[in-house]
Amino acid sequence: MAGREPEIITEKNQMRKWSRAMRAKGETIGLVPTMGYLHEGHISLIKEAHKRTSLIVVSIYVNPGQFSPTEDLSTYPSDFHSDIRKLMAVPGGVDVVFHPHNLYDYGKSKTTGLKNGGGSSNCENSSGGVDGEVEKKGVMSCVEERGLGHETWVRVERLEKVMCGKSRPVFFRGVATVVTKLFNIVEPDVAVFGKKDYQQWRIIQRMVRDLDFSIEVIGSDVMRDNDGLALSSRNVHLSPEEREKALSISKSLLRAKFSAEKGQVNCRELRNLVTQAVDKAGGRIDYAEIVDQESLEAVEEIKSPVVFCIAAWFGKGTSPRQSP
Repeated sequence: MAGREPEIITEKNQMRKWSRAMRAKGETIGLVPTMGYLHEGHISLIKEAHKRTSLIVVSIYVNPGQFSPTEDLSTYPSDFHSDIRKLMAVPGGVDVVFHPHNLYDYGKSKTTGLKNGGGSSNCENSSGGVDGEVEKKGVMSCVEERGLGHETWVRVERLEKVMCGKSRPVFFRGVATVVTKLFNIVEPDVAVFGKKDYQQWRIIQRMVRDLDFSIEVIGSDVMRDNDGLALSSRNVHLSPEEREKALSISKSLLRAKFSAEKGQVNCRELRNLVTQAVDKAGGRIDYAEIVDQESLEAVEEIKSPVVFCIAAWFGKGTSPRQSP
């Protein structure tokens, strides 16, 4: 049953004005940053925010700053009207959808091709690696490739270099920068992120700590579909056959978890259990690491809380990132 329709705000100043007016009334604000094409994983983040704040803001913005020119910005799925219908069905509702057209538009530069929300960018024509990989030397973001004049980036120097950061060297600076912009615009009390993107969540936590943001960053557990695949907007690109093969990730992670609970502490053995299963299913592994939960440093033997993080490609240009 459809509930109330959220207010849709597209301008930065209007969003900031709304937040400050609500806080002046004693309200608390929870922010759920998304890139749209919402699924039940996103809805679970909103439900988590409802437990902690009186008002909810969901941002829908496909951030060009985290894509390199060789990546899939132009094909990122989008259905804004469907997203609004899904948000109207959330128990408790959503108060505001912040849907800016371009957070890198400062009024003095051309922004053709980067209007948000419809896969209209054509930012994929620069030189780089093959099969979705990019060269580390001289890699730029779509924002820089378009010459929009944006020069300031937020970097979490050590945490961004491992795992996903090795093959996507501009990704986390783009994430940290756009989240900083969203925090400065929305001014939330709480922000909720999914642990499916575990490294991203830890990077945002560290950024908030280091830069003294007065924001509580919450990590919400991985949501999986009925077949066990972690929910992701990019799953829409998987064919039925590719989806079946991608289940090798969650199935092998469960086996590794069971093995660790039974006393296996050798991380090489646990990694091999997973990587061999994914390889056999035809996946191309980007990384598979067992790391300390906070420092993200790789460990060889389990002596303290760890997390198993893996990213693997199935099909063309699809990389489900999953962690237990």
